[in-house]
Amino acid sequence: MSYTPSRAVGYGCLMLSMSMVGAYVALTKPLAATLPVFLLAWLRFGIGAVAMLRWLKKPATEKPLSPQSRRLVFLESFLGNFLFTICMITGVSMTSAVSAGVIMSAIPAVVALMSWIFLKEKITLRVWGAVACGALGIGMLSLAKNTHGAGEAHGQYAWLGNLLVFGAVLCEASYAVIGKKLTAVLTPKRISSIINLWGLALMTPMGFYTALHFDFGAVPANIWVLLVFYALAASVWTVWLWMTGLKVVPAGRAGVFTVMLPVSAALVGVAALGESLSALQGAAFAVALAGMLLATLPGGATKTEEQP
Repeated sequence: MSYTPSRAVGYGCLMLSMSMVGAYVALTKPLAATLPVFLLAWLRFGIGAVAMLRWLKKPATEKPLSPQSRRLVFLESFLGNFLFTICMITGVSMTSAVSAGVIMSAIPAVVALMSWIFLKEKITLRVWGAVACGALGIGMLSLAKNTHGAGEAHGQYAWLGNLLVFGAVLCEASYAVIGKKLTAVLTPKRISSIINLWGLALMTPMGFYTALHFDFGAVPANIWVLLVFYALAASVWTVWLWMTGLKVVPAGRAGVFTVMLPVSAALVGVAALGESLSALQGAAFAVALAGMLLATLPGGATKTEEQP
């Protein structure tokens, strides 16, 4: 029998998951500066596969997957793991962590829209209000002077980096919506392990080819430590936490918690990578957090919307 968390625990899992995603999004900058994108992604999935070997075992209570569920599992990995990883790592390497945070502030709105279209979820005024707060935060951030640029080397390609990060936004929103459907037929551990295995399979040809021409001896010890954290956070912890939260929280409301991704990415960029954060940017993130509180405080949700 699988564990079903309370609504409060579900909220906590979603918040922690997106905070960790934001942290590793920012930390991919030093990783991508040392390791080629495809090799970095391949090693991430490989480490995750080893860490989740025990999770692959099918529980006795799990029913056989329908053809539709099998397609959703593949799409969850292809969009949420494979494409998201490529777009995010490449994009962040061309722009700044704070800039990536600005763009990723759009995730709540995209998730709400997709859950309304594809899952037919009723989105309450409070949740739409939270989405509006996220949009307002993006507007405020766009007015802030870009003093945290990606550096002269990548400055001319910042537009492409930002475009790739927006591609990651679409992938992340799809991941949230598809994941809601999968939690009805698979446990969070099984979802985490299976989609990671698909990610490893999809990345192996390019990752293995890159590895043949790469000098592993030139990688500093601290990068290897950071790689292990990134792999475990991206493939194991964040996925399990997100799927656990989705068991009891509607996808549209869960999407509001993705505001923690850009907030965390920007804070790590400032604290660990030496990027700057202006007063206007700080205010923008405060607005985004206010939106999250608006969506999660008790009261104001209809019976239809509260159905997990």
